[in-house]
Amino acid sequence: MARDIIVLGAGMVGVSVAYHLVLRGHRVCLVDRREPGRETSFGNAGIIQREAVEPYAFPQDYKTLLRILANRSIDVRYRPPGVAASAGPLLSYWWHSFPTRYERIVPEYASLIALSTQAHTPMIEAAGAEDLVRKQGWLELYRTSGALARRAERARAVHARYGAEFEVLDREAVLALEPHLAPVVAGAIHWQNSWTVASPGDLVKAYADLFTAEGGTLHQGAISGLETGKSGWSVTTDTGALEGSDVVVALGPWTGDWIRPLGYRLPLFAKRGYHMHYARDDQRPLNHWLMDAEVGYLIEPMHPGIRLTTGAELERRDSRAQAGQLDDAEEIARALFPPLGDRLEAAPWRGARPCMPDMKPVIGAAPRHEGLWFAFGHGHQGFTLGPATGWLLGQLIDGETPVVDPAPFSPARFR
Repeated sequence: MARDIIVLGAGMVGVSVAYHLVLRGHRVCLVDRREPGRETSFGNAGIIQREAVEPYAFPQDYKTLLRILANRSIDVRYRPPGVAASAGPLLSYWWHSFPTRYERIVPEYASLIALSTQAHTPMIEAAGAEDLVRKQGWLELYRTSGALARRAERARAVHARYGAEFEVLDREAVLALEPHLAPVVAGAIHWQNSWTVASPGDLVKAYADLFTAEGGTLHQGAISGLETGKSGWSVTTDTGALEGSDVVVALGPWTGDWIRPLGYRLPLFAKRGYHMHYARDDQRPLNHWLMDAEVGYLIEPMHPGIRLTTGAELERRDSRAQAGQLDDAEEIARALFPPLGDRLEAAPWRGARPCMPDMKPVIGAAPRHEGLWFAFGHGHQGFTLGPATGWLLGQLIDGETPVVDPAPFSPARFR
């Protein structure tokens, strides 16, 4: 039976959920204050990471912890007020990252990651977005042979258990693919069945256009109210009010603002990130998406220019931007890839990744309200997992047998 469903949030997750629901015959309205794909989904590294079956854990070894504590690393920076504001979730994140607990989390998380490219495929094709997607994988670079060997050993285990395809490249093989890199790398892991996207925001927009072509409705307006209504749920925005039998909250790092008044105090916290675009040199191109793995940033040849994306910054979601992490990454990136040109924007883009302490997204029915559904907390992988989340949530809403066990992602796990 068709329902009137309101989906809050038009990032990759919300757009994908809305698309799957409208395909199932529901009447769906997608709500966001901005156009689809202009917030967190806009600024990521643009990789559909089929290999990312192991979520980012809180470091457990003292050497890494001491390095991070010094607060000069490229991969992780922190601000004391941000750490204090998220102290509870961060402590829980550290606890869940202990090896015995982490090893139980990985197969649960991997069950959803394994669907990523499979779930994106029909949406890419239906949206006519093949020109945005490259299926040549990406390179995880290492500067020391020891680090490369350790990563290769783990990659072999990931391949055997979860089907992530890879090849270990030595320095000569890396420079054959990327001849304009400085010869400072020992080698790389070439992840082969992950895909890259030349403009992440444009892929989300293509999916949103597909949603409207299938009969869905876009409503652009800032949300000012979410409450139970006459027909189920009422959503108020600055451009009008909406009523529906069901509402899906897919608001990424803003989710807590709207579910907390309903009594849900889930331990969501933000890892902020930055990007900047740089002019490309067509005579000395960058051919692949590259992660400088022992440093902690990525560079990617995207449509607007070469994008540099930073690691994580532990800070309050809405506090002012801090330039140091990106500036330091840029200096190292220029040494690695000398053709990196001038900055193309006046200021870096800043976004916030919505993270949960057990590293798994929240997908499913709210425990205490009929018709309220959650789809958030995807951490670093919302862009990768949006279509798989829409697939799973659509099955749950319609009472079908789900494609994967939904229990690890249930909101009820935080009761």
